[in-house]
Amino acid sequence: MYKIAVIPGDGTGPEVVNEGLKVLEQAGKVFGFKYETKFFDFSGQRYLKTGKLVDDSDVEELKKYNAIYLGAVGDPEVKPGIIETGVLLKLRFALDQYINLRPVKLYNSAYCPLKDKQPEDIDFVVVRENSEGLYKGMGEFKDKGTKEEIAIQISYNTRKGVERCIRYAFECARKRNKKKKLTLCGKTNVLTYAWDLWQRTFNEVAKEYPDVTTDYAHVDATTMWFVKNPEWFDVIVTDNLFGDIITDLGAMIQGGMGIAAGGNINPQGVSMFEPIGGSAPKYTGKNVINPLAAICACGMMLENLGEEKAAKAIEQAVIGIVSKDLKSLAAGKMGYSTSQIGDLVVKNLKG
Repeated sequence: MYKIAVIPGDGTGPEVVNEGLKVLEQAGKVFGFKYETKFFDFSGQRYLKTGKLVDDSDVEELKKYNAIYLGAVGDPEVKPGIIETGVLLKLRFALDQYINLRPVKLYNSAYCPLKDKQPEDIDFVVVRENSEGLYKGMGEFKDKGTKEEIAIQISYNTRKGVERCIRYAFECARKRNKKKKLTLCGKTNVLTYAWDLWQRTFNEVAKEYPDVTTDYAHVDATTMWFVKNPEWFDVIVTDNLFGDIITDLGAMIQGGMGIAAGGNINPQGVSMFEPIGGSAPKYTGKNVINPLAAICACGMMLENLGEEKAAKAIEQAVIGIVSKDLKSLAAGKMGYSTSQIGDLVVKNLKG
């Protein structure tokens, strides 16, 4: 019996989560696993009414669950950064979800903006350090509001944090059983403190994985090669900021935010899974948003829970629909409504 905490969130989050839960229910029937859910209202509207987001007692309760399923965060009525920090970053840090895992996989070449690229060319994973770096929130202002103002933002990297992320990436490269190649993406020629630590740690850990081929690419070169030669990549490991940037580019080359799912992973604790496209408030309540990213996030959650057959079946159902049924992956242009796509995945989910 899996205990799953559900955070529908803001905007279109509740709509896509609903379709993911519809698929989860069918997967449970087909593959014989049981689960229970509890909904948590960590939304912008609740914040506007009560001033509350996630507090320490919420974190303690969430630690009792096997996984967290998140729809989206972000409300246009709330100042940017408040909900993102108070929900998403709060949970990532408090639950020590130190890995952000982003599969980048093309299901249909018709939806790829790159010329002549096929599904076999775009199939890699980005392992992003998720708890340190510039997103740690460390820094200060000096002489704020004056012409002499200085803003200092600190990239905080620990040997422990860097090493556990790199080890996870090596294990991922080994288990994927494809190219068994791991690329370190950084900026060693300019950011000579943080990336000296990353490079040294990477080189040391690599000695323990002689079966994994390693290489290095500057982050700017990585973005270039995502477009020119995405087939070069298998697993990429990088820091918090660079990972945030390159995974959005990865989403575009795999077909857009409508198909892009991610996981915030604590290998020894509670992990959280979500579509990465955000709350898309302009589509709220219109039944036109693409729920496939949320459905794929549900598949990632099941894989993390050990239900690998169910996860694979969800992916195969999504591939079939993207290959044969949809006119587009963009909201309002798919040829089906949000709920109809959820129904299609349920219909195509086979044991």
